[in-house]
Amino acid sequence: MYEDDRFDSRPKKPLNVLPKNPEENASGRFPSWLHRKLPKGGTLFQTNAILEKHGLNTVCEEAKCPNRFECYSKKTATFLALGKECTRSCGFCDIDFAKSPKPPEEDEPERIALSARDLGLKHVVITMVARDDLPDHGSMHLVKIIREVRKQSPEMTIEVLTSDFSGDLSALDLVLEEKPEVFNHNIETVRRLTPRIRHKATYDRTLSVLKHAKESQKAGFVKSGIMVGFGESHEEVEETIRDLKEAGCDIITIGHYLQASRLKLSVKAFITPEQFQAYADYGYSIGVKHMYAGPFVRSSYNAQEIQQIVAHG
Repeated sequence: MYEDDRFDSRPKKPLNVLPKNPEENASGRFPSWLHRKLPKGGTLFQTNAILEKHGLNTVCEEAKCPNRFECYSKKTATFLALGKECTRSCGFCDIDFAKSPKPPEEDEPERIALSARDLGLKHVVITMVARDDLPDHGSMHLVKIIREVRKQSPEMTIEVLTSDFSGDLSALDLVLEEKPEVFNHNIETVRRLTPRIRHKATYDRTLSVLKHAKESQKAGFVKSGIMVGFGESHEEVEETIRDLKEAGCDIITIGHYLQASRLKLSVKAFITPEQFQAYADYGYSIGVKHMYAGPFVRSSYNAQEIQQIVAHG
């Protein structure tokens, strides 16, 4: 069964025992669970037309997300703020790198808000490129977007997926003061692999950002996500789930890393749907409110449905 088709992955049976070697060798063809059919219908083109009308960037396109056609067909997208050039060059991410990206566009907050309104979103996810070149790391621009979305669509719930602001808690607090319904910051991988997979970001700094967000009591829920398939062990994934739980995460997503281009890190192992469920079961066993794990799960995938599940218990 495909975990990405199940919003609620709470265990319906006793916890799975982690198999010793659930992965297939990453060489050769993709396994069956990493194949999908393209969605049909004109809604996909309508979504694209709205985004083009407002001249917006989405992480769906810039990061070559495997779910982008499905999400567009449901008239939803994850907005990428502060341009489409990132000041970090992570080994997994296909977003363009630049030491000095273009200045933030002053009208971007309004364009994002109008696009979210035109799409008829009930829950909007706003992510950002890392902007280590800016004094406030882009936090005030994100604040302006949140305020403009609430001005245009007062009933819309907001999820922000931020950088670590280089550990600048005053920048983080600017965003938290806007009280987003969901605050999201991804840890991406296990501790051992962090230096190779992430650029500048550290495992412990991510945990401190999440803990600060939780202790601020400003965000409705705190969320983080990891990718698997880099060669991590089961024990390391469990350790990361525990660390995220202790940092205060209400929602943890686990998805399969897929190489976006030949310049990016290669997949080391294919993880089975059964193993994803075992990870979800483990998270629930230690008290995580909601686990969302599966081959095509991404941090903002089906975000509205996940937020509603957690909000309604």
